[in-house]
Amino acid sequence: MNLEDLISYISQFIEKKVPEKYLLKFQEILLTSRIFTVASQILALLILAIVFLSFIFTILSIILSFDLIISILFAIAIPPSLLIGFIIIKSEQRAEKIENESPDFLRQLASMLRVGMSFENAMDELSRYGSGPLYDEIKRAVVEIKMGREFNESIQAMVNRLKSKNLERTFKIILEARKSGGSLADIIDDVSEDLRAIIILKRERKSSVMMAVLFLIISAVIAAPFALGMVGIYSSFMSSLGKGTELIETSKIAASSYIIIHSILAGLIIGLVMYGDFKKGIKFSIPLTVLAYGIFFIISNFGAGFLGF
Repeated sequence: MNLEDLISYISQFIEKKVPEKYLLKFQEILLTSRIFTVASQILALLILAIVFLSFIFTILSIILSFDLIISILFAIAIPPSLLIGFIIIKSEQRAEKIENESPDFLRQLASMLRVGMSFENAMDELSRYGSGPLYDEIKRAVVEIKMGREFNESIQAMVNRLKSKNLERTFKIILEARKSGGSLADIIDDVSEDLRAIIILKRERKSSVMMAVLFLIISAVIAAPFALGMVGIYSSFMSSLGKGTELIETSKIAASSYIIIHSILAGLIIGLVMYGDFKKGIKFSIPLTVLAYGIFFIISNFGAGFLGF
């Protein structure tokens, strides 16, 4: 059985065991991240990566006298962490690109409404010539409307897929203005200018907090791992003198736990500082935790050898 057959077999097994609604949700997440692969195949690759890394890390733990349980936990955690991190980064990039495109789109939409086009025809016209994730979603909404889906329902579904609070508020205002029969073009122009101002403020906030973000990154990835890695070196030094105790061994476990907690919290705080949202800090917590613990692990286990203990 070659690799493709193995992936296909595992993929079919996943499709039978995992409820379809969960696979569809995961597939939607992959598509928004521009991963155009079947969800079950991604999960199959993830399983194979975990098995392969578990085998490699087990051999390394035996050869280099690592803790076997920690090695296996690392092997299990690395593939999902990388996939989650990639999805979060791509989703953030997509959301940022959509928000950057939205002011120009709304301005063009307002111009078309002023020359007498209907809202539906204006969106259809714009969807033909625009490019990018925002225009892709507009094309999808236009196709759904042509197939008979109710206009407001299609727009609401599009807003849900865009996952942007600013655009959600924008389209709510547009739909309400469309119902009330007001000057839709003027309202859309005003909303476009407001979005442009919000985007400028976000950029200014990001640039103003970069020093604080750099301090948190240095603290999580360099300062804490190097400082607490000395605990492992001290443990090795005491063991070489025959004075190792349970307290010294426990301190090493406590130090590694602190590194993980500190890195996760640092990532969440970075998300709060940059975006005003703890949840967006997850994309920072994952790589910070992996890097910080990796540096701590190397220093605590190999630092003593470098110093001749």
